[in-house]
Amino acid sequence: MADDGKWDRRSLLRGAAVVAGAAAATPLLGKAATAHADGGDADALFKAGKFEQAGRAYEEILKKDPTDLHAARQRGYVGLLANKFPDAEKYLTMALKLAPGDKQTNGLLGDCYIRQDKLSSSVPCWKAAGEDIYAKWFGAVRGEPYQVHGDIGRVPFERTDPSPLVKASVNGGPPKNFSFYTGAPHLSLTSTVAREAGLSPVASQKVDYGGGTIWAHYGVLDSFKLGGIELRNVPVGWSSKESGEDVDTDNDGLIGTWVFYHLLTTFDYAGRQLILRRPTPGTARKARADAARAGTKPLPLWLAREQYLHSTGSFAGSGPRVVGVNFGGVGEIVAGMRGETAERLGVRTDYERPVGTFAQSHPAVAYPCYPKEIRLGDAVAREAYCYTNPNQQVNVPWPYGTGFDTMGWFAHCFWKPYNITLDFTEMNLYIARGKAT
Repeated sequence: MADDGKWDRRSLLRGAAVVAGAAAATPLLGKAATAHADGGDADALFKAGKFEQAGRAYEEILKKDPTDLHAARQRGYVGLLANKFPDAEKYLTMALKLAPGDKQTNGLLGDCYIRQDKLSSSVPCWKAAGEDIYAKWFGAVRGEPYQVHGDIGRVPFERTDPSPLVKASVNGGPPKNFSFYTGAPHLSLTSTVAREAGLSPVASQKVDYGGGTIWAHYGVLDSFKLGGIELRNVPVGWSSKESGEDVDTDNDGLIGTWVFYHLLTTFDYAGRQLILRRPTPGTARKARADAARAGTKPLPLWLAREQYLHSTGSFAGSGPRVVGVNFGGVGEIVAGMRGETAERLGVRTDYERPVGTFAQSHPAVAYPCYPKEIRLGDAVAREAYCYTNPNQQVNVPWPYGTGFDTMGWFAHCFWKPYNITLDFTEMNLYIARGKAT
């Protein structure tokens, strides 16, 4: 995050992941906010992460005043968080009729369309939202995107640290080393791999990165294969320095959230593999049955701002709150939290050992901290090494954040004893100790 608290969402192409979960991390609610939420105020309910209650409250506002743009847009956002697309489209379309040029509404509706692979429908929304690159990119995709071929792919981790690497094939070529990170949106490649795959950009732009600038290019990939799963007609990005050289050389590309939400994805950290399945009712039933046999209860899953994943967890005995959940990426931390969150919870923080790192591709300074316990369902880490950044804003509003409170985010090292399955149809997260079956 930059010193002014702003960042370019498109600069995530090659961003480091150590504290990138900061876009989804804010401190605990104060007493006043909690009191308002209990009193039924729609915005306070939303801010507190009580999304279903907030949705009903926004509906009550709209019954009294169908011209309330904010209520209509927020009700649509609530639907989008849970991938309830009919609800999201209904209320975002209502908001768009009230204010056709509203950038936030157009951005939310554009996201709603791309999650359903209605890329051409998203183009006018992205134009109105001021996202011309997205409009050009998605307008250039012909036919059905993200076509899934195969039923299951088991892809072993080539390494786990400092970031997981897996093998994948681009346009039928030899296996390449890919990292993955759910804090990033789309599939991205190095410029070298893009050239080898014969890709040509349909849109390009300069973006800030690491204190300088790079070129970000966008195109469409014919084939991306992970084990027994192949995706065809995939929107893809790649980046290069002004000289045309690769920005990063640690790997050949990065797999983001958009790939994973087209599949029933298991991040099997304990088994050191990705398990990717075609998302059918049968595979979803099996995932639920496997979780039930393991005694695992489903946790809610919410998706905000195109790629940021959230569920419910707790820090230092706080009780269940909305938290960010980041899979993959770089770093040794178990979790991250805002400075104010750590302070309010009395978390031991070592301010004598600052850590220089990056958040959203911009320099940041964090400090080691050690909460007594962090918990996600039955998964627990105690006195584990975490980061806190006292300079991060509280509840970053649109257009740079999610607009709701979260306590922190669970990061790469938290997941190592577990396997985690994400069901983007029912929007459930299952976490179980040990290797996946």
